[in-house]
Amino acid sequence: MTSVLDPATIGKAKRPRHVRTLTGYIPEKDEQGREKWPRGDEKTWKDGLRSLDTNANSISRSFVNHVQTSLARQAHNLNDMGAYLATSLSVRDNLLINWNSTQLHMNRTGCKRAYYLSLEFLMGRALDNGILNLGLKDQYREAVDNLGFNLEDVLDQERDAGLGNGGLGRLAACYLDSSATQELPVWGYGLRYKYGIFQQLISPDGQQLEAPDPWLENSNPWELPRVDVQYEIRFYGASDRYTDGSGRGVWHGGQEVLAVAYDVMIPGYGTRNTNNLRLWESKPRRGFDLQSFNAGDYERAVESSNSAAAITSVLYPNDHTTFGKELRLKQQYFWTAASLADIMRRFKNLRKPIVQFPEYVAIQLNDTHPTLAIPELMRILLDEEELPWETAWKIVTDTFFFTNHTVLPEALEKWPVPLVEHLLPRHMQIIYDINLLFLQSVERLFPHDRERLARMSLIEEGFPKQIRMAHLACIGSRKINGVAELHSELVRTTILKDFVDFFGPGKFGNVTNGITPRRWLGQCNPGLSDLITKTIKIPKNDWLKDLAQLQKLLKYVDDEELQEEWAAVKQANKERLAHYVQVSLGLKVNTKAMFDVQIKRLHEYKRQTLNILGVVHRYLVLKAMSPQERKKVTPRNVFFAGKAAPGYYIAKLTIRLIVNVARVINADPDTRDYLNVFFLPDYSVSLAEILIPASDISQHISTAGTEASGTSNMKFCLNGGLLLGTVDGANIEIAEEVGSSNVFFFGHMTPDVEEIRYQHTYHPVPVEEKSPALAEVLNQIASGLFGDGGVYEPLLNTIRQGDYYLITDDFDSYIEALRMVDEAYNDRTEWIKKSIRTTAKMGKFSSDRAIQDYAQEYWNIESSKVV
Repeated sequence: MTSVLDPATIGKAKRPRHVRTLTGYIPEKDEQGREKWPRGDEKTWKDGLRSLDTNANSISRSFVNHVQTSLARQAHNLNDMGAYLATSLSVRDNLLINWNSTQLHMNRTGCKRAYYLSLEFLMGRALDNGILNLGLKDQYREAVDNLGFNLEDVLDQERDAGLGNGGLGRLAACYLDSSATQELPVWGYGLRYKYGIFQQLISPDGQQLEAPDPWLENSNPWELPRVDVQYEIRFYGASDRYTDGSGRGVWHGGQEVLAVAYDVMIPGYGTRNTNNLRLWESKPRRGFDLQSFNAGDYERAVESSNSAAAITSVLYPNDHTTFGKELRLKQQYFWTAASLADIMRRFKNLRKPIVQFPEYVAIQLNDTHPTLAIPELMRILLDEEELPWETAWKIVTDTFFFTNHTVLPEALEKWPVPLVEHLLPRHMQIIYDINLLFLQSVERLFPHDRERLARMSLIEEGFPKQIRMAHLACIGSRKINGVAELHSELVRTTILKDFVDFFGPGKFGNVTNGITPRRWLGQCNPGLSDLITKTIKIPKNDWLKDLAQLQKLLKYVDDEELQEEWAAVKQANKERLAHYVQVSLGLKVNTKAMFDVQIKRLHEYKRQTLNILGVVHRYLVLKAMSPQERKKVTPRNVFFAGKAAPGYYIAKLTIRLIVNVARVINADPDTRDYLNVFFLPDYSVSLAEILIPASDISQHISTAGTEASGTSNMKFCLNGGLLLGTVDGANIEIAEEVGSSNVFFFGHMTPDVEEIRYQHTYHPVPVEEKSPALAEVLNQIASGLFGDGGVYEPLLNTIRQGDYYLITDDFDSYIEALRMVDEAYNDRTEWIKKSIRTTAKMGKFSSDRAIQDYAQEYWNIESSKVV
């Protein structure tokens, strides 16, 4: 007799048993209530525990230890990359000590936690941030120097984590930093993208090309694989309903994929509190198919592995194909299901009744991407916990909170019903049930209002039918917020007006976005932060955690010594940017010129097109001047950076125009002393940290009513760059804080936009009549001044025909605003004063303020300091 094995199980992963780890471990207690040591001799264990490395000598020992035992290298074969890895591992050791203490502390207190679900976390480089938040920058500099390396060269080896793309991800990263700094029990949940969104390259003819982002090729010292934290996630299959009217069902069959956890430590500034970002990687439940391989079917042997790995390969796969759409939906469910399973396990460790779930858990949905968490929690509560529908729905609607990030109707996420039925059959049933019960309650309040029912339904009629994810997030959440005062008002009065009428205004609030001053001033602009510390005579550790202290700069605005030092810091930052451009692009930059910067993801509503058309207008005016007249012009360098979505043709065409305009203008001997244009490829947080401190003026010129908030505007102003923009998003609140005399506004206001669009459609006026200056610019581009004009016709026609984003209406006002900027810049003393005043009044826009708004007014969680 022998053991018997079913051949069908060969290659299948065994159902993972979750081993109790530091995450969720609470020490047992004896009869007197004292904690019992879990195993072995307590003194031996405690003697072996290490403390933080806080001086140059201990840091050096840690560095050398990692060179020797983690990297298997020696002093004679260690390069800058090896030094970066050794330094990072040394910093990670310190962070892990604090991380362990934080998790143990939070588990002991059993406090309510908040979980921030975001499809993006645009973290930026971790080494410099970790050293800064530990308060050990000088000690690490000394240690690395003693070992024969330069800290700046070592820091430069790190490639930005490929976990995000735009403002949504950067906001999430700022909120994690502030949560840890404010000592709040907050975890982030996201996906571990193997290739990021993409690495942006520029072809010889100026087109954007996309390549995989190799951010993990040198290993990632900042993540901690948690191979014991795994969950099985199901797709496809079938769902059978119970017939007892309970709403329960059984989901079976289909594909099962493993979600494996990777933890990233999030250190607070000036505190031991170190929170966690948990990222999920997809892996096949059935591994390598050796049977198929031996039979010569090599593709089938790896088919399941490739299918599972694809889920977390790329951020935002192109959804212009059916496969791409399905992959995006797979990503969203995989991530929310794994996160909820993890949250539920942690809650159950508290041994509390399931009805108390909202008393210990708050889940923030960062935009509509994680909305599937709502039907997924319903599935868990109904099918696994066997709760009645009313009890389960009460738990769900007390747990979730929803942040809306857009008022653009076309940007509100929708999923085809047939796709959801195919991929997530049980969730489609639950969504139908939620919708029916919700619409019945709407009908009771507004009898016979069928148009209202159609507008508020979760299902949009059509071919195919679509699920309105914003509606699902709205009715499944306890509170909903916008991200700037204007945006929140637009949410209440436009896209969610019917829901305000139904639920009342109390469910809808505002939390204006914020940025972390640690990265966006302390880290990226050390010269300015040191000058501020010297001037206001408050330790940097204090004002970086209380940004309102910057107001003390106001009484020194007229101090000539401060003005000179302020200007010197700005000049040094310009020279740093010029050096970067010289090294990376081989182009020389005039550092005495005005630095004009627009850095955002490429989108028509953000109007990089308006900016480059303004540049062309400036070029044409310069060309028409005599050499003597040109000498009176303020020299200007215009910097662009940002990525366009791979399938967004018009945005990619805008990049092509910018690149080719730059080639012509920068090579023109008549104008190159007065105007230069630079497109910096592969925009990242690290590049932003070089661009933002160097700016004199930054452009935030979205069509009024389209930008929810924006956060780059806050970063530029915090670093003393003045703002040129429309009356939109957080621009309005920045102007209220810094004073209207310190910003440059132009363009139509939000209430005018719909009427102007109506006129465009039914009473169009030719561009030549509306703005002759713009018409000349468009004609010059079309004539081939910047290469084949025919290439740009689709872009130009979006302006000539329809002009949805009001380029023709705002162009003349925009040119006048640029003229006012030139005029103001020429009064150097007054410009510097404006710069100082702007920085001084940016206290409101700290993410510390924003995260406390969420903690107190939404999540109901409290700070808990690790001692």
